[in-house]
Amino acid sequence: MTTVENFQGATVMVAGLGVSGRSACKVLADLGATVLTYDERKPDADFHTEGDIDFDRLDAIMTSPVFPPSTPFLLEAAERGIDVMSEVELAWRVRVKASRSGNPAPWVGITGTNGKTSTTEMVSEMLRAAGLNAPAVGNIGVPVSAAAVDGSHDALAVELSSFQMHFTNSLALDCAAITNLADDHLDWHGGFANYAADKAKVYHDVRRALVYNADDRRVSEIAMAAHPAEGCRRVGFTLGVPGQGQIGVEDGWIVDRSGLRSTDAPERMAKVLDFTHLSEPDGTIYPHLLADALCALALVLGMGIPSSVALGALRAFAPGGHRIAKVAQASTGSGTIRFIDDSKATNAHAARASLSSFGEKTVVWIAGGLAKGSRFEDLVADQAKTIRAAVIIGTDQRPMLDAFNAKAPEIPVTVIDPEPKDTVMDRAVDAAGALAAGGDVVLMAPACASMDQFRSYADRGERFAAAARRWVAAHGE
Repeated sequence: MTTVENFQGATVMVAGLGVSGRSACKVLADLGATVLTYDERKPDADFHTEGDIDFDRLDAIMTSPVFPPSTPFLLEAAERGIDVMSEVELAWRVRVKASRSGNPAPWVGITGTNGKTSTTEMVSEMLRAAGLNAPAVGNIGVPVSAAAVDGSHDALAVELSSFQMHFTNSLALDCAAITNLADDHLDWHGGFANYAADKAKVYHDVRRALVYNADDRRVSEIAMAAHPAEGCRRVGFTLGVPGQGQIGVEDGWIVDRSGLRSTDAPERMAKVLDFTHLSEPDGTIYPHLLADALCALALVLGMGIPSSVALGALRAFAPGGHRIAKVAQASTGSGTIRFIDDSKATNAHAARASLSSFGEKTVVWIAGGLAKGSRFEDLVADQAKTIRAAVIIGTDQRPMLDAFNAKAPEIPVTVIDPEPKDTVMDRAVDAAGALAAGGDVVLMAPACASMDQFRSYADRGERFAAAARRWVAAHGE
């Protein structure tokens, strides 16, 4: 395969005309490439079926995550030696063109199964607090190809999905992190080993700080086996007491033993409860959000940002929507019922982190949706101590029902009829509210994707919030 480095005069097919695809078309055209497009659903595409593609004209293909590696036209391109890349790979190759000095803006890259978005947003906020123009881009925000050629940026905080990483091979980030690893998107990647290998690319030749989840065995193994650039520091983050080379928590304090700051800096950085978005008013800590914060801190300290600036930005940070957010609360004769939206928990790993934030037998769990080939037996077995009752949504409810039947048959389960679709969430919230008692949480953390019944996880979360507020108005005191 011949790798295209200079796109002027090259013919590149952009496969998939979503937001990132459109961005790539503009970037390539501005660089002097001949751009062809493939999308079955977009009338303005040059090719609408795989049979239309003229491979003989192509020097490269930039492909959307909508197409898994097993897609026939990608396999044929590989056989022909055509350069196949992601939008991230394209952005990395062209970033020098945007630099005024020839030194492009550094990238801080974050990947992992869960926590990518929160961590990326925290990194962006901390870099901005230090006076840098450093947007959160990539799998969130502005497409990374557009951001990479914008010469006004001082740095980029880049969320990287496993889909994007599959066809990305040239990254050499300034700082990089893997937040955690669990089974997800296995149908796309063809198994966990392939999924993990794509995530691991984020550490290749990382220059300043290789940040890893020290509480995740598989991430730790990948970090130790990685080949960063000479002088790069490996930094673990942990929810426990940190060892040397780590950031963690001890006696309610964030403690830094990473070696990223000056040797005379105090180890104790701040009390965890100083950061209001990491906990409830009663002091209940959300462990997955705390882990995201520790990861983000390690990354920005690796970029040389003063800890006082980073911690100040973290105190002011407000997480994006649909991430363990209280959307309604009802006062009843037996106590308070809280309604928590964690629609962003689209897989079992994220749902486990959400469920584990609450006390024993206090959660009425709304779960289910598009399973993406996942199973939930381990999740249900692990969190049966937390779940008081469950309400199952989705068009394919069998994987979740099988998990309860096998691992927690004693837990009451209510099944919501998939039709009519437009009332699914109202009926789910009504069922959950009827099962909840004072002191309980109605938690919508479905462990599944949303597209079977909703436009997106955001749409699902908004419908949950609206239904919860309606229920509170009707039933609260």
